[in-house]
Amino acid sequence: MLKIEKIDIHGWEAAIRGARNSFNSWDKSDSEFLTSDGDHHDIMGNSGPWHGGDGWDEMIIGPNDADLMKKLSKAGPSHAKYRRFITVTMDVTGPLYWWKEFDTYKVGTVANSCSTMHKIADKEFTLKDFSCEHLEGRALNTLEDMVDELNYWRDYYLAIKKQNVVGADKKAKELWWQMIQLLPSSYNQKRTVMLNYEVLSNMYKSRRNHKLDEWHTFCDWIESLPYSTLITGGVVDE
Repeated sequence: MLKIEKIDIHGWEAAIRGARNSFNSWDKSDSEFLTSDGDHHDIMGNSGPWHGGDGWDEMIIGPNDADLMKKLSKAGPSHAKYRRFITVTMDVTGPLYWWKEFDTYKVGTVANSCSTMHKIADKEFTLKDFSCEHLEGRALNTLEDMVDELNYWRDYYLAIKKQNVVGADKKAKELWWQMIQLLPSSYNQKRTVMLNYEVLSNMYKSRRNHKLDEWHTFCDWIESLPYSTLITGGVVDE
């Protein structure tokens, strides 16, 4: 199971400026952007509008700029450095076994996670807390038993935490370890993540055909992004 939400994408204007720096071709840019005061402008700061008119927001990528970005993307990462400026932030909820693979992408990523260490006992464990859509029969029964076992140690932990007696903190720490070290890797964790189109390109090429369903969901989401073919290859979206 993988859930991606609260997506925000920005940095297009800086990306186009950077892409055109190598060619001194800023005057050929045909994209438009909307400022906070409602003004339309190009990458040179000239006011518009020219193409967008009413009823649009934030940006329009012109065909000249789209064509240049497409060519640079096809030329490879050393030419497509502009993709590093296109920043994506989102909330992702997924199992620990998937996060373990995601964490191999260290460069160009930032993530703040819900704390398993500090908040593991905050709520009762249920099957909904785990990615278990492929489990059946005996395997599902085993996970159900594990959920019951985790809740046993959680209840014990909370009861000890309420006691104001000598040695209660030490005992509570021992009980906390029972939850931490029993917790299956299918446990779902939520993280707020920041990365960019270049990182997404590396992920897509490496994980598109991975055996984990979560990577297929992630790559399908990449394909839904604006001008996603700058990441995946192919013809730039119209």
